[in-house]
Amino acid sequence: MTSTLYLFGSAAPPVFDIATVIRDAQARGFDVCLGLTPTANRWLGDQLPALAELTGHPVRSEYKLPGEPDVWPKADVILLAPATFNTVNSWAAGITRDFVVGVVAEGIGKRIPMVTMPCVNAAYVQHRAFERSVADLREMGVQVLYGEGGFVPNQPGSGKPKEYPWQLALDAVQSMVDGKSAEPA
Repeated sequence: MTSTLYLFGSAAPPVFDIATVIRDAQARGFDVCLGLTPTANRWLGDQLPALAELTGHPVRSEYKLPGEPDVWPKADVILLAPATFNTVNSWAAGITRDFVVGVVAEGIGKRIPMVTMPCVNAAYVQHRAFERSVADLREMGVQVLYGEGGFVPNQPGSGKPKEYPWQLALDAVQSMVDGKSAEPA
């Protein structure tokens, strides 16, 4: 059975590898729907048609108009990665100005299994709001891959986007889906 993965990305350098991540998720049997924050959408602007073709679904970065039909199937699981400082804090605070953050905020109430992996530098994580946001998301049931066993911040300006641990995120999503399908009905 194919599971639908909403793959959401923020504007951090690992988002430029999203086509590879989509292919990896599809190889695991996921039907992938791609959503981007407005800035990530702008960063990937010239790639959007190819990404839509790769997923078979329109790439979304904006809310649909009232009355418009939803163009995506329902999500079985959501992965938000890379998740920037702004995205993590907005999500935890419930500030849903952006489509991606709105969907994941609502996903908590809908009990959609969710994984997020931040991509922030070591200066940002010194701001006390970030640690609180990570803790809040975890308390709300979101699996946050941050710290040991997840994303570990680099010093500002020394990021290594090619070393972003995408496979950890996909493994976590796969485990959620496998665990859900193994639960008794």
